[in-house]
Amino acid sequence: FLMERKTHVKINRKEVILAKLRKSCTCTPQKLKNFVMDFFPVLRWLPKYQCKEYIWGDVMSGLVIGIILVPQAIAYSLLAGLKPIYSLYTSFFANIIYFLMGTSRHVSVGIFSLISLMVGQVVDRELLLAGFDLNDDVPPALGDGSLQNDSLSNTTAFNLTVAGINAKCGKECYAIGIATALTFVAGVYQVLMGIFRLGFVSMYLSEPVLDGFATGASLTILTAQVKYLIGIKIPRSQGHGMFVITWINIFRNISQANLCDVITSAICIVVLVTAKELGDRYKHKLKFPLPTELVVIVVATLVSHYGKLNEVYASSVSGAIPTGFIPPKVPEFNLMLRVAVDALPLAIVSFVFTVSLSEMFAKKYAYTIRANQEMFAVGFCNIIPSFFHSFATSAALAKTLVKTSTGCQTQISGVISAMVVLLVLLFLAPLFYSLQKCVLACIIIVSLRGALRKFRDVPARYHVNKVDTLVWVVTMSASALVSTEIGLLVGIVFSMLCIIVRTQRPRTALLGQIQDTSFYEDDLEYENLSTVPKVKIFRFEAPLYYANRNYFLKSLYRLTNLDPNLETAIRKKYEKKEKQHLKKGNHRTANGLGIGETTLQLVPKEIDFQALVVDCSSISFLDTTGVNTLKEILKDYKNLNISVLLACCNPSVVDSLKRGGYFGRDFGCMQEMLFYSIHNAVLFAKDQK
Repeated sequence: FLMERKTHVKINRKEVILAKLRKSCTCTPQKLKNFVMDFFPVLRWLPKYQCKEYIWGDVMSGLVIGIILVPQAIAYSLLAGLKPIYSLYTSFFANIIYFLMGTSRHVSVGIFSLISLMVGQVVDRELLLAGFDLNDDVPPALGDGSLQNDSLSNTTAFNLTVAGINAKCGKECYAIGIATALTFVAGVYQVLMGIFRLGFVSMYLSEPVLDGFATGASLTILTAQVKYLIGIKIPRSQGHGMFVITWINIFRNISQANLCDVITSAICIVVLVTAKELGDRYKHKLKFPLPTELVVIVVATLVSHYGKLNEVYASSVSGAIPTGFIPPKVPEFNLMLRVAVDALPLAIVSFVFTVSLSEMFAKKYAYTIRANQEMFAVGFCNIIPSFFHSFATSAALAKTLVKTSTGCQTQISGVISAMVVLLVLLFLAPLFYSLQKCVLACIIIVSLRGALRKFRDVPARYHVNKVDTLVWVVTMSASALVSTEIGLLVGIVFSMLCIIVRTQRPRTALLGQIQDTSFYEDDLEYENLSTVPKVKIFRFEAPLYYANRNYFLKSLYRLTNLDPNLETAIRKKYEKKEKQHLKKGNHRTANGLGIGETTLQLVPKEIDFQALVVDCSSISFLDTTGVNTLKEILKDYKNLNISVLLACCNPSVVDSLKRGGYFGRDFGCMQEMLFYSIHNAVLFAKDQK
């Protein structure tokens, strides 16, 4: 029987689009109000803020995150190749803007190690192209801390005009110019993605790709910090193969290690790792995490200052960190053109991490976020701060986990964190002058524990899914050994190729009947299945399209042990030879047999089935090649008096077959060719003569 399909009303797409445009272009007071409140979600939830219930948790989590942010911001400046003050600016502005525009109550948006690394790689490349010496390690200036005077903190000022930058701009000025231009363009990309609703791009970054990318980038981050750990001066490698080149340079110069930095690094790593492990073990008993990084930085700064480690042992220190804010400046347009390509992966990675974390915690705490608004929020967290000498930001998992564990309820906690950073910016920043760079490197390396622990999960990941493990390994290797941007691209392309390959060579099977039932399953996977006499049931577990057409036919011919084209050709060949011999009047055939014997000889090999049932339940769609393939086997098997029956086709497959003329012009034979279950097709085949 055939079920009657519903008649769908044809939609006039032109009218729908025009109606939407008219609706979008009309402006009413209510619509304007809704637009503003949607664009600034804080206007919706802040008036409903339950002060007595939420304020303590928000203040507590804000203070803790602020205390963690300060040392991390100073440390991550090493990754970005910029002065610590710019990291503090970034942390301050990102928290304020996300408070106004974000829809997640819990994520912590600010400086992030992976994003800092991507920014730093672009900054270093452009500095090299501009002729600056990346390895310049002259002691920092002791003047008024002004960021405008680079003559003392660099070997020479930049005396040429590059990309429109003023000739008097020095190394530090040029570096932050590159970073702000990169950040601005990345933010513009994110806003444009939000306008055109391109959030679906994140779907192509699967979990194995993101994990592999983060782990590979973590290896790169670790490698870049080793020289600070042991206090050696080696060239800052750039471009592809940075991981290998840096390690070669490290081992070549290992004899120049600074003993003071080595001892300091060893002590700091032991203290930080021990505190982290104890914090993880007893986190259910602690009301808030131990501020280990801040304690280590304070103690290390005091020891370095009073022990004069920089003067006596030549230990590299952070240098002068000025207070206050630098006047805002528009990012250079000419520099934007230079970094436009680099900004694209930065924008995608920043958005994906922010949205994935937002969705994860929204699901955990039973509320909803708007992914498109999140894209706007993180975009403006990049655009606006770029005018205030800040660089790219993203949500960070570690700080978000700390926020939730310390009682965070809303983004009020982000404002509290920003106030802590502001306190450091206005008053406390100069106190970190004597802080050793090796201490900052220790903080960065210990913060990578989570990503590096992914190596322990490889056996379990392999047990769950071998293909996903291969995607993880390829992405991680490319990100570490080539470059982070190339690694991300390789991971995306390789994961998509894996999907394509799996559809090109899917599982195929002949089905047998489960005894005393109307159900059928794979004969090779299950015991005690009975074969159906004179009927072959073939299952193809993928869409049928141009890329797997040949595999479909080969699998069908192999499993049924019959190639209809070959069998038809053999029959025609023998018939032709027999006719030729009969015309010549030769009573013996080409095989040397008599006519009576020839009759037996020309009988084709016995075919053990008279009907082929194709289980289409796993075929999600057909393209033109797929339809033509089914028409081809229908014709070829018909020449051998074998009927082809289709079972379990979904509506889109049926529509494709109709449009392709599979059922004939008037669909008169459709009832004898299409069945809603395998069992119906089998019963029909048994009734055929």
